Amino acid sequence: MRRRAAVLCGAAAVVAAAATAPAGASAPPRAGAPAAAGLDWKECGTARHPALQCATLAVPLDHARPRGERITLALTRVPHTAPVPQGPLLVNPGGPGGSGRTLAGVVASSLPAEVAARYDVIGFDPRGVGASRPALDCRPGHFAPVRPGSLPRTPATGRANLARAKSFAEACGARYARVLPHLHTVAAARDMEAIRAALGAPQISYLGYSYGTYLGAVYAKLFPHRVRRMALDSVADPAGVWYENNLRQNVAFDDRHRAFAAWVARHHATYRLGTDPERVEARWYAMRAALARKPAAGKVGAAELEDTFVPGGYHNGYWPALATAFAAYARDGDTGPLVEAYEEFGAVDAAGDNGYSVYAAVQCRDAAWPRDWRRWRADHRELYRKAPFLTWNNAWYNAPCAFWPVPARRPVDIANDRLPPVLLFQATHDAATPYQGAVRMRRLLAGSRLVVEEGGGNHGVTLRGNACLDRHLAAYLAEGTVPRGGGAADAVCPALPEPVPLERKTAPAAPRGPHLYRLPGLGRR
Repeated sequence: MRRRAAVLCGAAAVVAAAATAPAGASAPPRAGAPAAAGLDWKECGTARHPALQCATLAVPLDHARPRGERITLALTRVPHTAPVPQGPLLVNPGGPGGSGRTLAGVVASSLPAEVAARYDVIGFDPRGVGASRPALDCRPGHFAPVRPGSLPRTPATGRANLARAKSFAEACGARYARVLPHLHTVAAARDMEAIRAALGAPQISYLGYSYGTYLGAVYAKLFPHRVRRMALDSVADPAGVWYENNLRQNVAFDDRHRAFAAWVARHHATYRLGTDPERVEARWYAMRAALARKPAAGKVGAAELEDTFVPGGYHNGYWPALATAFAAYARDGDTGPLVEAYEEFGAVDAAGDNGYSVYAAVQCRDAAWPRDWRRWRADHRELYRKAPFLTWNNAWYNAPCAFWPVPARRPVDIANDRLPPVLLFQATHDAATPYQGAVRMRRLLAGSRLVVEEGGGNHGVTLRGNACLDRHLAAYLAEGTVPRGGGAADAVCPALPEPVPLERKTAPAAPRGPHLYRLPGLGRR
């Protein structure tokens, strides 16, 4: 879901680099592996993931015209090593717009070795993303600093942001008129079915994060007999696709921003910003107002500040680094750490431009968005009163959908009683995909089970160090074991401890695990 772009999880390592282009000799077939019809796997391992292999797969641009124009998907895999494999495990990081090639290596190295050994772990860049071709980039440099401030305090600021959103939609239509009608979740789900067929597997298992939970549910609706096991982590609400879900995000991200301010207040001895969370929060908004008047180093204005701090709503592992930058500016007037934090967490590179382009293309096409800007303005003015952190930033992020050049489809009804038990994972205070979405998904997927991280606020909770959650995931993938069920949740795990402040001169460390996509800049972590 938002954002940019767009979102994963894993315990052993942050996704540090994309898989390299295919190189070297084809990998020899392994005993017991399903025939890979039409896939020429080549070694493309990295220092972090040496067993990684790469391939490409041609699929129809329009699945209704299977003999028409074709596009290319980029795939990776970590092959099984166990004598008796359990088939392919497709993994998706979210978004839409998230590259999934490196995720295969992250998941394979983060699962217990005896579980990973039973699967061919398959990553893929969805259509339009990363190494798949064509890869979208509607308007390079769309997030280049300094952008207009997100708060429409003057008519001129509102007009500038609206014109920027409209120009992005127009640029997408001009550059990709032939492709845009075929960028949506149903097409991506049919691509997954093409991957399954190319692998020669009668069924697939699936692990999806964030938007990837909705993609998985859509695949399961279209091809229920092809689902062997399905785990969905940080569940997108299928009833809010997509305008309503983004409105709900604004309130949830505001809650997480207040939680960040409270954490900073608890560590006043380190950051010296006060012990009252409300006063700490007020100092953050004062910083935003100051940067709107005078951007730091001509690079970090109010909008860029918001982008920099959004990752803190995804994972509290970012809080120490963000708090250090906040304190340096608010307390000492030092812009250096803030600019460094922006370059680390908020700045958007070409991969971020690509991710955002696909994010917009899929979300704007998946479902109807209001076309009357007066509706957007009224909804966001009302929300801003109780959720001032992200409301207007999120509005402009999604505003191209008000002008999208391709008509919207109807959302898929993902209700399903033809599946094996699906296992859902959700933190109670997740901002990107609020808790109610998991409750709804559990109800719509008959026989599914929900494992809750009680008190947790992070997005993407499995394979990130919570042993309780990871035991449930490993048991499910290994044997199909699910909690017995009952009550509001079928199993409850305690949240991980809060982070501690960085020691002086300690380099900021991004949270470990596959990354859950929302921001273009965040997608690089």
